[in-house]
Amino acid sequence: MSVESQLLRFTTAGSVDDGKSTLIGRLLYEAKGVYEDQLASVQNSSVNRSTGPIDFSLLTDGLRAEREQGITIDVAYRYAATPQRKFIIADTPGHEQYTRNMATGASTADLAIVLIDARKGVLVQSRRHAFITALLGIRYVAVAVNKMDLVEFREDVFRKIEAEFLAYAKSVGLKNVAFFPISALEGDNITEPSPRTPWYTGPSLLEHLETVDLVEARNFSDLRFPVQYVNRPTLDFRGYTGQLASGVLRVGQTVMTLPSGRITKVKSLPSYDGELAEAYPPMSVTVCLEDEVDISRGDMLVDPDRVPHVSRRFAAKLVWMHETPGEAERDYLLKHTSQTVRAQIAKIRHRIDINTLAEQPANKLELNEIASIQVETRRPLFFDSYAQNRTTGAFILIDPISNATVAAGMIEESTAESLEPLKLGSLEFSGETEATVTPAERYKRAGHYPATVWLTARQDLAGMLERKLFDLGCSVHVLADDRESHLLPELARVLNSAGLIAICSIASPDVAEAKRAQELAGDTRFLLVDPQQLPVRDEEASEVLMKMLEDRGVLRRKERFEVGEGI
Repeated sequence: MSVESQLLRFTTAGSVDDGKSTLIGRLLYEAKGVYEDQLASVQNSSVNRSTGPIDFSLLTDGLRAEREQGITIDVAYRYAATPQRKFIIADTPGHEQYTRNMATGASTADLAIVLIDARKGVLVQSRRHAFITALLGIRYVAVAVNKMDLVEFREDVFRKIEAEFLAYAKSVGLKNVAFFPISALEGDNITEPSPRTPWYTGPSLLEHLETVDLVEARNFSDLRFPVQYVNRPTLDFRGYTGQLASGVLRVGQTVMTLPSGRITKVKSLPSYDGELAEAYPPMSVTVCLEDEVDISRGDMLVDPDRVPHVSRRFAAKLVWMHETPGEAERDYLLKHTSQTVRAQIAKIRHRIDINTLAEQPANKLELNEIASIQVETRRPLFFDSYAQNRTTGAFILIDPISNATVAAGMIEESTAESLEPLKLGSLEFSGETEATVTPAERYKRAGHYPATVWLTARQDLAGMLERKLFDLGCSVHVLADDRESHLLPELARVLNSAGLIAICSIASPDVAEAKRAQELAGDTRFLLVDPQQLPVRDEEASEVLMKMLEDRGVLRRKERFEVGEGI
């Protein structure tokens, strides 16, 4: 029965001394998941002599420092099983200084148990762990209000905590939240309903863990199969092995290979137990295709009708996990699914105060800090947002010198700078070529980011602005309104992909074309100029436009330019 049952991965989160390790120890003990010699060792522990017959926390806190201090430092993994379900439990630390350990333990969890001390209520630490739970995309949350025995199992205490946590959970996007009044030390509502809480009619905590719906948490719509290994035991067999991240693979199914874009079909799904008719996440399988396609490690099989983002630039949330601060424009190795590429943190958008959710400016990231960043890679990745797919939406950063894992990231979206192929007549331009020059390198050389300036009815002003930017060492070009004016947005985008500032000089207003140009350039790299709000004299108007480009972050401040810089 255990072999056929589903696997639930869950983690704990909460403040110090809320009883996380005691709760897990109690669950293991009640589920008969403790070996006799381990139980005997705990019973004989010197720490245990003053706490009663069994100190359940010692079943998970295995480090000497943890036992001495009575806290959890490292992530402790434990395994248990009931007739209904198998469990992998990650007991994570509650101290703020060990945020990286919590992020590691919770990264693969389907459910999080957030413990709250009934005497203390919802603390700042409780909100912090709720935010991290939401950040890591954990779908289900079980709030265990512990130590109810110390508040005489009062319903009003429980309901107050329930209302306060629900309000915060809504603000950070947590949806499936269940509440349990428990006593981890005495076992109330852990495995069986407690007679001391007649006002609580819900299931016990273990019953909830056994029945939570895991199928809903799986993504069966978007086929994502990252290739880990090309299996060629003989000249007559070629299979591609890996773990199915999402979607369903069936024999005869049409698939696309990335990055080549070749279309083929699944020929067979061989396994040790024979041919499979279909495979679903998180199965590890071998796929044989009907056609001879050049596929190697790091490539991906996807549904041709539901392809992922393909880009070298994206926005992400990042948890910094190393003592050495993280800095923008520093080279790292980025590990995403089964491929590793060179990458940079192109920009630190802001640091997030996880206690207040306030966004703070930052130019570097310290240990355990969380930030919103923009990443740029040397070659395109195939990814989804983390909310859509936790496998293709996650990555880690590695220091190329020490080989240490320095950060874990969750992709938010494809940024506006992610350029997709453009078709201009019979020509095709792409912002995602195999060029080795990155936008960050172009910025270092030219001293500015690419942008599009949309200027109406001021042709002389366009020329003067071009001259001022050129004299500062900027790469700039004016696109004049002519017979091919309907192509100006696309032409400006091509110039942007080469790192240039494109000044589009338009004879008369065209709202539709301006909107299309803004969509192609991105909101932060598009400047729509209203000529009526500019000074009449071109000299003064050009100075205003220069200031506007500086305020948008396209240009560095004037005082940082030197003669000849950027040429």
